Amino acid sequence: MELINDKYFVKHYQIWSDGVFPSSNLDVLLYKKVLNLPFFFSARAVKDLFKKNNWYNSWKDGLYTYHHYHSTAHEVLGVYKGDTIIELGGEHGVKIEIEKGDVLVIPAGVAHKNLGDKTQVKCVGAYPDGENYDMNYGKLDERIKAIENIKKVKIPSKDPVFGFHGEIQHYWKGK
Repeated sequence: MELINDKYFVKHYQIWSDGVFPSSNLDVLLYKKVLNLPFFFSARAVKDLFKKNNWYNSWKDGLYTYHHYHSTAHEVLGVYKGDTIIELGGEHGVKIEIEKGDVLVIPAGVAHKNLGDKTQVKCVGAYPDGENYDMNYGKLDERIKAIENIKKVKIPSKDPVFGFHGEIQHYWKGK
């Protein structure tokens, strides 16, 4: 069984700072219906795909129901069960639906929050080159250091789904 669905499509979102969360000049990328997940061990399949493309330091769980962001690494979320609405960019941000088979790539600095129940969606999360990630919550005392960190985060050499020839190379090229 092929893990990649060739009938996927990509949505991209530019998220601006709301004054609380810093954001990024890179687009958030949503690969809709990109994964054909096996019935058994679907989380393992997503984790293996990401690892093959050099995105690791992974975890599997639901998504936090509070705004947070990472200033030291980009994050990918592969949805292997359920669905929910994610809010990007803070309290009045962009709301998008994610569901089983989707992959969401969130640039460093972009706040995200699960608007549903933590248990209604399950994801595998990972980071390019296995980067360590921090947790930031939009507090004033974290902002200066977070902005410095975000400037240092490099564009990954591989897309988490398609490797060297993926959507990151298309949408993030030259930024």
